[in-house]
Amino acid sequence: MRILFAFAAVASLSVSAQFVELQADAPATKVLFQDDFERTESKPELEEVGKNWGTNSKSRAKGNKQVDLVDGAIHIVKHAEADHGVSVTQDIAFGDATIALRFKLGPKDDLGINIADMKEKSVHAGHICMAKVKANQVEMTDLKTGRMNLEVRKRRLDGLASENDNLAIKKAVKYVPVKLTPDQWHQLVVTLSGDTMIVAIDGSEVGQFSSPGIGHPTKNRIRLAVNREAWVDDVNVSVPSR
Repeated sequence: MRILFAFAAVASLSVSAQFVELQADAPATKVLFQDDFERTESKPELEEVGKNWGTNSKSRAKGNKQVDLVDGAIHIVKHAEADHGVSVTQDIAFGDATIALRFKLGPKDDLGINIADMKEKSVHAGHICMAKVKANQVEMTDLKTGRMNLEVRKRRLDGLASENDNLAIKKAVKYVPVKLTPDQWHQLVVTLSGDTMIVAIDGSEVGQFSSPGIGHPTKNRIRLAVNREAWVDDVNVSVPSR
């Protein structure tokens, strides 16, 4: 028994030492941006998200309000007159990054974390990559080499997409099934490291996807993309500390 006890004690110390070593090796990070949305609009009828957030409500929803500050969170709802999904933007420059936030979706809703480089001319509207969450699925997409590549997109819109175009689009996306409880808050973490995207929900990794466009070295805009309705809170963007 004493031998077994001694072995267990040594094993425990070894595991503890490994854990401390892993913690020491973990890369340091620096917070670039965070927002808990603990504020209100000057007038309830105005769309005043604050903290340098922008929206496409003026250009795509005839100026109708689509983003509301409610109880320390943002409630995003596509207006009936909108001709495009809601885009709530924050301009931040980074390469590799971790984007964390809390979200709540209905059974048919979705939320995209769309990463853009507004100076990149090879893609439509700066689209680089995206993680999209639904109640039953997570989508990880390389938009730069896939469907938002300007040449591929033009051929698709013209009805002239080739077999190679369709193959490129298919290779640039990965779908992972999930089962999330609708209308409840969940935690989302999207990590971009080189050409790899890693998505975790509620503390567990859902999946990861590697594709060349994800490794685009410069990103300068985050879009919260909503096609129906979503709630978002506690946004945090951090990068590796150099």
